[in-house]
Amino acid sequence: MASRLRSTLPLIRCITRTSPGSHAPVLAGRSMNYATTATPKKDVDVKVPFALFGGSGNYASALFIAASKANALDKVEAELLDVVAASKKSPIFSQFIKDLSVPGKTRQKAVEVIFSEAGFSNVTKNFLAILAENGRLGSIESIAQKFVELTMAHKGEVKVIVTTVIPLPAEEEKQLKETLQEILGKGKTVRLEQKIDQSILGGLVVEFGQKLFDMSIRTRAKQMEKFLRDPSIFDSL
Repeated sequence: MASRLRSTLPLIRCITRTSPGSHAPVLAGRSMNYATTATPKKDVDVKVPFALFGGSGNYASALFIAASKANALDKVEAELLDVVAASKKSPIFSQFIKDLSVPGKTRQKAVEVIFSEAGFSNVTKNFLAILAENGRLGSIESIAQKFVELTMAHKGEVKVIVTTVIPLPAEEEKQLKETLQEILGKGKTVRLEQKIDQSILGGLVVEFGQKLFDMSIRTRAKQMEKFLRDPSIFDSL
């Protein structure tokens, strides 16, 4: 999916080039007509796992409901992450989603062509077209992040961020996941994300939910320094 998306990105230059005296995008000398393909509605009462606020939160919540009704949560999540990855790897695409000087209808039609070529689902494609028309494509990373939070909550997954100096060996990662799974209990699934930060000097930092377990050498060193600087320690000697 990601490779197909990358191969379609050069289309942006052609699609967003408007013909003289017209706001309709031109591709290979041919005017492109935009048409949305509506996803069939299902009489299913879908609720978001938790409330999100702000523009990105509202968009993510609306997309979650639409993807749930289409039974396409996993596919839509993967497609959103592909778009975010493309925006980071392609300067052309990054500029396109941030450039509000391009008319909204032109951006909308460009998105329709690009993501149709990439084989995206109708739910994602139509959602991105709405973002394009409303000038909100620049918020795609924030929206995708919030959407992933909703899908994880829906599936009972808990994101655990583990920060270390070097990547954890496979066996240690397995043991850590098993320990965290015991802490979280049944009904929850650990979704481990590793981060590398050499400034912690050693040990590890584990974050999930509102909990933080800092077992880094850096923090221990600071605690020891604070302890040694306490005058009362030496007064009693």
